[in-house]
Amino acid sequence: MHKSITNLIEIKREIKSNNLNLKSDIKIIAVSKTFSMENILPLIDFGHIDFGENKVQEALEKWSEIKNKNSNLNLHMIGKLQTNKVKQAVKIFDFIHSLDSLKLAKKISEEQIKIKKNLKIFIQINIGDEIQKNGIKPEDLSNFYQTCINDFKLDIIGLMCLPPNNLDSSKYFKKMINLAENLSLKELSMGMSSDYLTALEHKATFVRVGSKIFGERS
Repeated sequence: MHKSITNLIEIKREIKSNNLNLKSDIKIIAVSKTFSMENILPLIDFGHIDFGENKVQEALEKWSEIKNKNSNLNLHMIGKLQTNKVKQAVKIFDFIHSLDSLKLAKKISEEQIKIKKNLKIFIQINIGDEIQKNGIKPEDLSNFYQTCINDFKLDIIGLMCLPPNNLDSSKYFKKMINLAENLSLKELSMGMSSDYLTALEHKATFVRVGSKIFGERS
């Protein structure tokens, strides 16, 4: 059995043994950025359907052919999305986890209409108020959300965050729960290889796991 499959099974077992599989619809996004298709195909053959990339060009090169053959695959854009890449991103991705500006919201809306596609979108929150990170400030979220759904008709399904490195994630995840509940949003994209169990304790519904499935990036 391929190592990535063994790792995924172990992650699911760990979730179950921590009694965290409270929702059967928790999505484990296998973050496949920088990994080749030969690393990814065993997971697809195993039946895993959620994968994450953070560069549009890499996603197009790797996934265009395989997605045509497998209509059930979900490709998640988890990196910073530049407006000049939106046209291509809308074609290849099914979920966008990094909506962080009205300019980007407008562009996604325009491109979706052109090809009659409706992506599922997360608003990225700058939960630690960090200068170096993208995202909407919590205090600006309500207005931003209303504009996205009313003016741009986007399908906003939840919120995403990248908590500050090397700090206890749980206090930031707690804030995310409150923000999502205030808007009656059901999905939370948070938690990575280092803190996905903590994220699941705090109602995460999508966790983005890379190195714990595929191994360390070279």
